[in-house]
Amino acid sequence: MFSRSVQSSLLGGLVTASVLVSSASSSFLMAELPSKSVADWPGFRGVNNGIAPALTVSDVSKAKLSEVWKVETPMGFSSFTVGETQVFTVVKRELEGNPTEVLLALEVRTGKELWAAPLSIVTKYDGGGDSGTADNKGGDGPRSTPAFSDGMVYVIDANLVVTAVDAKTGKEVWKHEVMKENGGKNIRWQNAASPLIEGDVLLMAGGGKGEGLLGLDKKTGKVVWKGEDDEMTHATPVMADIHGVRQCIFFTQKGLVAVDPAKGTVLWRGDFPYKVSTAASPVVFEDIVYCSAGYGVGAGAFKVNKSGTGLSAEMIWRRENECFNHWSTPVVKDGYLYGMFSFKEYGDGPVACVDIRTGKDMWQEKGFGPGQVILSGDTVIALSDKGEVVFIEANPKAYKELKRETLVDGKVWSYPVLAYNRIFARSTTEGGCWELK
Repeated sequence: MFSRSVQSSLLGGLVTASVLVSSASSSFLMAELPSKSVADWPGFRGVNNGIAPALTVSDVSKAKLSEVWKVETPMGFSSFTVGETQVFTVVKRELEGNPTEVLLALEVRTGKELWAAPLSIVTKYDGGGDSGTADNKGGDGPRSTPAFSDGMVYVIDANLVVTAVDAKTGKEVWKHEVMKENGGKNIRWQNAASPLIEGDVLLMAGGGKGEGLLGLDKKTGKVVWKGEDDEMTHATPVMADIHGVRQCIFFTQKGLVAVDPAKGTVLWRGDFPYKVSTAASPVVFEDIVYCSAGYGVGAGAFKVNKSGTGLSAEMIWRRENECFNHWSTPVVKDGYLYGMFSFKEYGDGPVACVDIRTGKDMWQEKGFGPGQVILSGDTVIALSDKGEVVFIEANPKAYKELKRETLVDGKVWSYPVLAYNRIFARSTTEGGCWELK
């Protein structure tokens, strides 16, 4: 490894970012990029709620992870987004003496910084505490992940400012301040939810009374629709097709609420308690929607029913003060949830398998903490809070570990990404790209 300094234009100023680039040559650096169909990971948890195409290696246990590049990613828990030839994330930097959230664009082959766009000045995240890695607790920094769509990058910063940036140049196209324009009310630890793009609409929560849920025109930032009194949480909404109806499901302080993404019309609701913070997104399997939160809340699942043209939801099971997903959203395969189920068990909390239809625990394996998972074919790709990537067989009968390797130093609360058949991961210290051969 070697270190080199990269000068990046930052709206008229120059900011020096230290970038670590692997000295080892890689076929990934020289070859053409794979087709777009297997490439992009254009937002928080990808295009399919954490589910990626199957890995191309025939035997994961015998495969080798080769580092392609590494860069510094100071502060925060924003995950990577991969759009065409670029990788995006949000970090925190000192700009003219002010602690500022900054949207970064990196070259997908090399990790070279292409541009850096400043967002909001954020002096302190409520209760964020020390970002040190000694006990892996707390920490300041950006928590929202950018979204890429049609040559644009969208980000919601800690202050509920939505910014659209040209992906090639880093120049701002439009900005929408939810606190000022929609009577927005932020929450403790500030915004952590990521933008969700559906067609030409950017979906988010955060507005005030009568406009708690918002749909913005992704091209202009203008409000397409607004409605409801729901107060926001840290959870990012998800898209789903249930009973043939395309819908966006929010997890607000009232519980679950599904809306028509184009019009904002409420399709169904499921009441669910809120305490302190809700941060994991809902998970959908067929006509079942699962949700979970920490702070004594626990988990539950709703069955969505259709009568005529209307939809309704009924709770089918509830585990109070159990089955926690603090901020780690599980993935689902064949009716079984796989993910990090723990609350404040830093460095030790288990990865587990839970039947989404009944809430029954199938198995648990300690030693992961509040890391994150994605699913690729029959393989769960888990990233522990210590920076270990662990490949696990998606089998409800027993925990079977296929491969484990440490990728990054620092505290890891962000999601791994599988794009261009490469693993992308970051921590509060560094991020990078690895090829699985």
